Amino acid sequence: MKKLIALFSIVALITIGLSVNVAAQDVTGQDTTVQATEDTTTVDVTETAPVVVQEPEKPKSFNETLKEKFIEGGPGFMGIVLLALIFGLAISIERIIYLSLASVNTRKLLNRVEEALDSGGIDAAKEVVRNTRGPVASIFSEGLNRYDDGMEEVEKAIIAYGSVVTGRLESGVSWISLFIAVAPMLGFMGTVIGMIAAFDAIEVAGDISPTIVAGGIKVALLTTVFGLIVAIILQIFYNYIISKIEGLVNDMEDTSIAFIDLLSKFSKK
Repeated sequence: MKKLIALFSIVALITIGLSVNVAAQDVTGQDTTVQATEDTTTVDVTETAPVVVQEPEKPKSFNETLKEKFIEGGPGFMGIVLLALIFGLAISIERIIYLSLASVNTRKLLNRVEEALDSGGIDAAKEVVRNTRGPVASIFSEGLNRYDDGMEEVEKAIIAYGSVVTGRLESGVSWISLFIAVAPMLGFMGTVIGMIAAFDAIEVAGDISPTIVAGGIKVALLTTVFGLIVAIILQIFYNYIISKIEGLVNDMEDTSIAFIDLLSKFSKK
């Protein structure tokens, strides 16, 4: 009987966490013979029963949590949403690098062109813009190539080539906006499919319970969340790229006007 009481006390300590005295009192209420040996049993339990201290579970890292939720959302739509994010980020990074390389100090370029015109004429100015990267230098080069045809032709060449350069700057941006629109739509489609799966499970079980519909609802919510996250990330890159393009276009327009004025003054000399 003492061994049974000790075993019961150990199990109670590990699983429920009750104290030895409470366990002993519960047992004495069931059998009167245990009262005579209650103190001895209590001492034996306190001396022999090991105290098991469970280590707290380590919190999952962000990557582990993200991977777990991605798998729970289903590889179908979650994979498509991930592809939209990858392609959108690839295009965004390419555009950011291209626009960064296209940015030049236009005021400094104008000063160099003016110095070249004063020192060596049109040929020296062509050499300066030829050795300078960026769309502004390309526009200047087109204007200088038409200088012999008159200022009207120079202005037409600058305006026409400026439109071409603007189109190059905006190349690929429409794809980013497409992925921004597609990502949440895929998430919403996953939501609808998840809800359909939940109702199918209810129909098969013939009963409505949280355990039956939880899986479908989880898939529905996870696909929507990931779709919205992808759209938000790409929207941030899209707005940055658009603002960068607008800044470059405005800079090109202002610089082109100053360049035409510079050529007009040179032609009158």
